[in-house]
Amino acid sequence: MSSVLFVDLDAIVGNWRTIRSRLASGCRAAAVLKADGYGLGAAPIAQALHQAGCTRFFIATLEEGVALRSAVPGAEIIVLNGVEPGTARLFGPHRLIPMLNSRPQIEEWGSAGPCALHVDTGMSRLGITLEEAQSLPPPPGLMLISSHLACADEPDQPMNRYQLAEFAAIRAHFQGIEASLAASSGTFLGLEWHADWVRPGAALYGVNPMRGQPNPMAPVVTLQAKILQIREIDQGRTVGYGATHRAGNKARLATAAIGYADGIMRCLSNRGHGFVGDRRVPLVGRISMDLTVFDVTAVPQEDLFPGASIELLGHSITVDDMAEAAGTIGYEILTSLGPRLERRYLHQNRLGHAQ
Repeated sequence: MSSVLFVDLDAIVGNWRTIRSRLASGCRAAAVLKADGYGLGAAPIAQALHQAGCTRFFIATLEEGVALRSAVPGAEIIVLNGVEPGTARLFGPHRLIPMLNSRPQIEEWGSAGPCALHVDTGMSRLGITLEEAQSLPPPPGLMLISSHLACADEPDQPMNRYQLAEFAAIRAHFQGIEASLAASSGTFLGLEWHADWVRPGAALYGVNPMRGQPNPMAPVVTLQAKILQIREIDQGRTVGYGATHRAGNKARLATAAIGYADGIMRCLSNRGHGFVGDRRVPLVGRISMDLTVFDVTAVPQEDLFPGASIELLGHSITVDDMAEAAGTIGYEILTSLGPRLERRYLHQNRLGHAQ
């Protein structure tokens, strides 16, 4: 009995269009599909976005690019991690474009074809330095220069202005080359940060790009955990490993076929919750690998039976809500959703099953 993850492709397309509608004149919106579309399925998402007019996708690794190519034969695919030693020859057959992140990568790539260049403006993670960029001639085939904001979800953070100034110096050196600075949150900092391309990722999947403000993005995922068993317990009985929950009164419990192996983080034990209809049901006891227990005492008995669902993500519990309860970020919630979850895709009022 599988728990089911519904992915609303129309909502993803709608979020992409919302971002596109906010862009400076001449700026275009790409889409980031790394980590298999943030855990939701890169191929169907790419196909829906490409049909809507998205022509450029960013992924993390060469392997992700190879896997994605057949889904969108006519799109540009840029590999953010760049070219590793001995792999340059593998990019051409799949028409993949590396993001060159260092002098060794620039040398490895040589003149093998179109490429992008990552210049570090403050993340101190990947990318050549501003000084290196200004001392280098443009690599042959250079089509895009890129950088990444460190604090874009904090609009008043001075780092944003500092990086914008650094990026302006880079653009002045590489005149005539398209440029990209903003990802999801950076897109909402203002028109100055938009350059020629923005690279939204998490925002497409419903994560709020504007911390502390109303979310402009539509929810994308619904996660329904299937109930395996209903049981009654007496006052004082304990639940789960470690006996960390003790019933204060007689209670009705539902055990659902989902656990930390499916991405329901163990730190949500005795803290998380779900919904049966419009009834909030607390998660009780420790989450185990395959099973999670909910107190469903407040739910009418006719709504409870093996095969019924408890909603863990959806309109009542957003990805950001679960992230806050778990003490993490929405990105981690999405990318932790495991392969055992049956994925179903909603698109133009049709329901498609994951293959």
